[in-house]
Amino acid sequence: MCGRYVSTRRPQDLAGLFQVTRWNPEEALAPSWNVAPTDQVWAVLERPDRESGALERELRALRWGLVPSWAKNLNVGAKMINARVETVHEKPAYRRAFAKRRCLLPGDGFYEWQAVPASGAAKARKQPYFISPAAGEVMAMAGLYEYWRDPAVAKDDDPAAWLASCTIITTEATDVAGRIHPRMPLAIAPGDWDSWLDPAHQDPTELRDLLTAPAAGHLDTRAVSIAVNNVRNNGPHLLDSTDEL
Repeated sequence: MCGRYVSTRRPQDLAGLFQVTRWNPEEALAPSWNVAPTDQVWAVLERPDRESGALERELRALRWGLVPSWAKNLNVGAKMINARVETVHEKPAYRRAFAKRRCLLPGDGFYEWQAVPASGAAKARKQPYFISPAAGEVMAMAGLYEYWRDPAVAKDDDPAAWLASCTIITTEATDVAGRIHPRMPLAIAPGDWDSWLDPAHQDPTELRDLLTAPAAGHLDTRAVSIAVNNVRNNGPHLLDSTDEL
């Protein structure tokens, strides 16, 4: 799975990198070295303009943890931070979003934990690792997004009535990531961004063909501070390398 990641790039930089045509400068997220479930995260998606109908690429803040439109409350989202690539096209919670509400979730890299057995006086523990593209480029994680209508809000046109949320698609871990954890987020190659984001592209076989090369197999991994284990901790010091014990 992917339960934490790092996202520190400025929205201006993301807008340029992903050729975004719509972004609200007043919508700002602080850089985070410890993105956790239910946090607001940057997402790149495409939707038709309400007036012209023209397709526009947007940079938006979404809540991490997908809440299906039929959910009774938003609490279910905390359990839907990941969708398995093997079944994402058929699971009731994800199949509609997979068909036409796909997004990219930009990140610097992600964390996974490896169990370290007890040794002598040292207790058993979990060692966090930071896994990221070897060349330092952005990791465009494959995602889905969905809208949920809050029944407690009376009017549809009230912004509080709607929640936009997202999930990260995961796959079998490859390369060095597979030595740490059996699953990892699936990255979309830059040449496939347009096809993945296009809501008119709905052929499930063709879409699944885009989900085959996580991070192109070029990943770096290093043991980092156990401070990341606490979601309240944040800052670049979380990426400080530490000796593996």
